[in-house]
Amino acid sequence: MNTAAERAERVELCIRARDLKLWYGDFQALNGIALDVKQGLVTGLIGPSGCGKTTLLRCFNRINERYGNVTTTGEITIHGKNIYDDDVSLSELRKSVGMVFQRPNPLPISIYRNVLFGIRVHTRRRALNRAKRDEFVESALREVDLWNDVKDKLRMKATQLTLEQQQKLCIARLLPLKPRVILMDEPCSALDAEGTEKIESLLDSLRGKYTVVIVTHNMAQARRASDECLFMLMGELIEHAETSEMFFNPRHEKTEMYIQGRYG
Repeated sequence: MNTAAERAERVELCIRARDLKLWYGDFQALNGIALDVKQGLVTGLIGPSGCGKTTLLRCFNRINERYGNVTTTGEITIHGKNIYDDDVSLSELRKSVGMVFQRPNPLPISIYRNVLFGIRVHTRRRALNRAKRDEFVESALREVDLWNDVKDKLRMKATQLTLEQQQKLCIARLLPLKPRVILMDEPCSALDAEGTEKIESLLDSLRGKYTVVIVTHNMAQARRASDECLFMLMGELIEHAETSEMFFNPRHEKTEMYIQGRYG
């Protein structure tokens, strides 16, 4: 029989990886990763360029497999289900585990149709009447703090928005699908300081509603925006700790060297 502590841990954890290894052809990019990501937190993924951060992030929705010549071993469970099981639908997995990329990638269609794009792919057309579509659009845009800016411009092409607004729209596009996890790969890399501040504010509002994993090279951003941090180096996970603990009292010398800017 499970103990109370074991039951509490099961509820608390969202993503668990064990002995996760990945190769691009003959090159091993991940080497025996083991980690636990907690439900409802913003978890930062930090480390020097080429250390495997984005590769690890893309394992969580198996998007690496789009690139071909990729071999993955080990296990990743999300809410207790191994995403590499034979009965896992990639379409359903990517619906539940959404992704936001470095540069905003809105479709060259209206703001309104952008928000609905994902839900239309996954829903029978007749199941979405006009009232339901309008509800999805307003709710998603409000949640990313974009509604007041665009409510009178919903038919405008999304590519006419500012980069910061486009990135918010890309997040809004995920929300009608009711994802459990949102993955972000350097979501502020194309933004100026003001846009970065607004995306970080949005991250704060998503905390608790979603489990967010964010890759960032910006140490200040990692300190400000994340609850916990994962530090990677050369395809290995070196340290996982609460963000304040990692930055002010790192357990590993390699972590301390990276945070102090002594390499990477």
